Amino acid sequence: MVTKFCSGSAPHFPMKKVLLLLWKTVLTSLGSLDEVHKWKNQKRADADLPPLTEDTHEVCKSMRAASPPASAADLIEQQLPKRNMRGSKKNLIKQSSLDDPFENGDDEITKEIEAMIGQEEDDRLPPPSPRPDTPVASKRLPWTPKVRQRDLESFLEYSRAKFVGLQIPGDLNSLAGLPQPIHEGVKVLKQHLYTSLSEVQIKREEEITKNPLSRPETELPNTASEILYQAMWNNLPQYMIALLKILLAAAPTSKAKTDSINILADVLPEEMPTTVLQSMKLGIDVNRHKEVIVKAISGLLLLLLKHFKLSHIYQFEYMSQHLVFANCIPLVLKFFNQNIMSYVSAKNNVPVLDYPNFVIGEQPELTAENLESGDEQQFCWRNIFSCINLLRILNKLTKWKHSRTMMLVVFKSAPILKRALKVKHAMMQLYVLKLLKMQTKYLGRQWRKSNMKTMSAIYQKVRHRLNDDWAYGNDMDARPWDFQAEECALRACVDHFNNRRYSSNGSDPELKPVDNCLTSVLGQYIELAPEFKDNYEKWIEREVFTTQIDWDQVLKH
Repeated sequence: MVTKFCSGSAPHFPMKKVLLLLWKTVLTSLGSLDEVHKWKNQKRADADLPPLTEDTHEVCKSMRAASPPASAADLIEQQLPKRNMRGSKKNLIKQSSLDDPFENGDDEITKEIEAMIGQEEDDRLPPPSPRPDTPVASKRLPWTPKVRQRDLESFLEYSRAKFVGLQIPGDLNSLAGLPQPIHEGVKVLKQHLYTSLSEVQIKREEEITKNPLSRPETELPNTASEILYQAMWNNLPQYMIALLKILLAAAPTSKAKTDSINILADVLPEEMPTTVLQSMKLGIDVNRHKEVIVKAISGLLLLLLKHFKLSHIYQFEYMSQHLVFANCIPLVLKFFNQNIMSYVSAKNNVPVLDYPNFVIGEQPELTAENLESGDEQQFCWRNIFSCINLLRILNKLTKWKHSRTMMLVVFKSAPILKRALKVKHAMMQLYVLKLLKMQTKYLGRQWRKSNMKTMSAIYQKVRHRLNDDWAYGNDMDARPWDFQAEECALRACVDHFNNRRYSSNGSDPELKPVDNCLTSVLGQYIELAPEFKDNYEKWIEREVFTTQIDWDQVLKH
């Protein structure tokens, strides 16, 4: 229905209801994100990997939201009233790397969000000890550091080349000839070594590709996500393009175009409003309609990415690549290139028309005052939910992908993402800081120097990757000439995976067994066409009797 709607063959579909139904159906069939975390630990146990002890949602609940860094415009506004006062030079504000990040306050909306999160955190704190001499526990980072096996291998290769002058590929234990500090560094890296399910699955795929006969394909799991992927992988590119088209049309920063799809067919009345009250109600309905569409699409895409990644990493990469090819990254950045505080505080709800107020009790008269007042909340959780989902999708598309990270740099996402830090919500700030962290090494020394509070916030809130020099930009993997090769190699692996597991023949035809028994081959019944039966004598005369065949050449080749 979504693809038919976007192609124009069915413009009358109520797309908001279709998308909500699609999202809820996938949510019910595949499971929620909390269930994904449980199933991930089960799959890790099956692969002999330690379970995950940290849950992003639980960690973010105990993480206090920070105040945003003051922008240049805010600093100028703060200084304008003080220009005529004595000692105005002393009032200039300068960011310091030693200060707490995001000190400056914000408006009432962000204060209320911070108060609610702070209250939740205070409720979880244990009661203070009655003994006054008990030492207070020191502050610690919210996340346990992680190290990839690739990082450990790079560290050992560099150390061996420097101190020993030789390489031992694949050996992570031999430390002969290396000084004691290197021994201690390797010990620390091994303590925080993390092996993901994705690495195990990629290694298994490489073994199948190298040894297709000795390492055949195992039986496919009969899970809901696997069944869904088998049914949709052929048409998945069209599905992603259709969803992103609707998301673009529903984005608040999009301008109305004649060639764009009409997502307001089920909202706009047959007759245009004639009174001010009707016009106000229609405006609220249109804005709410777009917000619900953004919420449904962002929730659906994130849910599919999470489940496909749990099912198999190449299913996730296949969907991710087609999202990138459909310009998902610039679309999300365009969505955030707005007054994000106005978006999360938008009041496009009318309490008297909301369920269940609309069907229970006496209905008050709908007036302009009721429409203008909106609900009592100072922020819209629906829009915050959509923003967090879009940020998580952007993180999943760009994580460990240097070419896609460079797209963030090319599209100048840093100032756009910094404006999103004004929303004082812990989880939203976490994913914004993750996106800023992965591109920090490409932004230059001057940007890092003038955004020390943001750098401090990244250090405090984002997980540490030991041996990751994100703050300095000395990563050898950031070479621009490798970007295209990286995407091409990934696409080749994904295509080989899909052709092997889901193509019509089921396996590589070159690896199928050949029947070399003469009796069996000649005994097979072959249905000949009627035209050949009528003219086979002419064919034999032309192709066999009148043609000179050099049998020596035939036997030679």
